[in-house]
Amino acid sequence: MPGVSRETRERLDLYAETLLRWNRTINLISRHDEAEFWQRHIVDCLQLAPLVPAGISHAIDLGSGGGLPGLVLAIVTGIPFHLVEADQRKAAFLREAARRTAAPATVHATRIEAVTLPPAPLVTARALAPLPTLLGWSHPLLASGGVCLFLKGRSVDDELTAASAEWHMTVERTPSRTDTAASILRISEIDRVRNAP
Repeated sequence: MPGVSRETRERLDLYAETLLRWNRTINLISRHDEAEFWQRHIVDCLQLAPLVPAGISHAIDLGSGGGLPGLVLAIVTGIPFHLVEADQRKAAFLREAARRTAAPATVHATRIEAVTLPPAPLVTARALAPLPTLLGWSHPLLASGGVCLFLKGRSVDDELTAASAEWHMTVERTPSRTDTAASILRISEIDRVRNAP
């Protein structure tokens, strides 16, 4: 895999092996995706790595589920990630996967709305919620000058339109290399529109 050291590739392999084993008892990814796990999930998340701001101290991943993208990015970048996942079984998987891969990740088994964390310069999420909702969750957790990286699907245009009614923001959009219908949103300078609901 280009741009990934042999050691990092081995840790990603260990992560994949752990996820596929746990997936037999916990629904972390669709069973139909297991054969395509590397391309459909890991490679998809690796697209975010070049967009991560340089020199950041820590990051927050919302609705981490199977560790996509937060745990993958922690393994690849070495940046400490706070993984927020309300499902206790998925949180247990994340702790085990982080332990086995020696990833710099801390798991918070709580709802996003209830988590208490110091604001981070980076907030990430993948296939979690519509953009207006994501921004509402991210805004209190994002440090001043921080960036959000969201992997979004085919409804991205409608979501951006809906979000613009509630939020001022600067959006950089990158086409996904793994799914022609998907996009990566790099969002900064987020502020709620006055009088928005």
